[in-house]
Amino acid sequence: MAKGPAMLIGIIILCALLYLSLLGFKTMYALIALANMPVNRETGVKRFRVQGEAAAQAEITILQPLLSGDPRLAEVLAANLQALPEQRFLWLIDRTDLAAQEIAHQLRNAHPAVHMEVLLCNAAPDGFNPKAWKLALAQDHIKTRLCLVLDDDAILPAASLRALIQHCPARGIVTALPHYQQGQNFPSQLLAQFVNNNAVMTYLPLLPFTTPVSINGMCYAMRREFLLACGGFKPVLQHLTDDLAMADLCRQHQGDLLQLAVPVSVQTSLSDLPQYARQMHRWMVFATLLLQQQTKPTAVLISLLQGIHPLLLWMLILLSVFQPAGWLLLLLVLILRSAAMMLVQQRVTGSIRHRFALSLLSELLQPLHLLHALKQRRIRWRSRVYQVIRNNQFHAVES
Repeated sequence: MAKGPAMLIGIIILCALLYLSLLGFKTMYALIALANMPVNRETGVKRFRVQGEAAAQAEITILQPLLSGDPRLAEVLAANLQALPEQRFLWLIDRTDLAAQEIAHQLRNAHPAVHMEVLLCNAAPDGFNPKAWKLALAQDHIKTRLCLVLDDDAILPAASLRALIQHCPARGIVTALPHYQQGQNFPSQLLAQFVNNNAVMTYLPLLPFTTPVSINGMCYAMRREFLLACGGFKPVLQHLTDDLAMADLCRQHQGDLLQLAVPVSVQTSLSDLPQYARQMHRWMVFATLLLQQQTKPTAVLISLLQGIHPLLLWMLILLSVFQPAGWLLLLLVLILRSAAMMLVQQRVTGSIRHRFALSLLSELLQPLHLLHALKQRRIRWRSRVYQVIRNNQFHAVES
């Protein structure tokens, strides 16, 4: 065999081995983390020993900052009211958001037995996180023993809520694991595959070695007493990534961060590919902010586990163009990739949400989204545009 083709095949084999090694590491330790959190194999929901009275569920307030614009907003809110009829809901709505206020009014009339309260909020000042601003306004309205922050596009199953309540630490934050519904169109489905590709493989593999770096801001709970001891949500008002800021605040007050494998279902409705690109751009900017706050060893480890995969995949594809024998190895890598993702998704959620082509496309697009985030530090967050410098330094600009 000629030296050139032999060297090319050697490089392809090396890329494949590196990819599969990283994939194997993340899959193995994700499964180890799950093994330490006994999972109901039929429902995918963790089994917990119920302590105390079942009525303890009523001792939690579910805080939801709402913003109209998502066509599924009313549907998602109604699903939570139906799944959690005994809970207290506190909906936080902008005074100027008449559409969200109308949805809240209609749902209140449709579910009169559910305890829900609407808090109208003034607009957040420039340099303040709009979500954290609403949560800070709501903290004095929390009268229950626990509170739970839930995004307005998330549906929380009753079993997941029970798990979060039962395992909420006296001092600390407990969070669920997001999984995305497929959505009705190509951009929404592509976004769903990004989350379903990465959620389990990001949050779980390092748990056997260390505490979580951050929390899932889509759904997390804590005790009211600990929240107030931390100063409420006010210390994170001027942080763009409020979930990372809440995790740091928790650690500053010697609190525990607890990641559970219980699912919270999310579906973001995107109208077109530009909206998908804006969403991915915002998430990637947030990811760079997280890396900025880590020690160098931690940042390198996160980059290795989360950032090298798509680059190796690109190399495998491009090199195989020049060496047809590499296509068989690439096919094997893709089959094992899909098998690993389907395995962990089945273990966590009880169903397989992997879509081969969309999942692969999502992974291949990640380096492009990251480059965009590194170059362009101006993000669109729903109705606002921010120029981002650091997590605690951003300001609104004209769109």
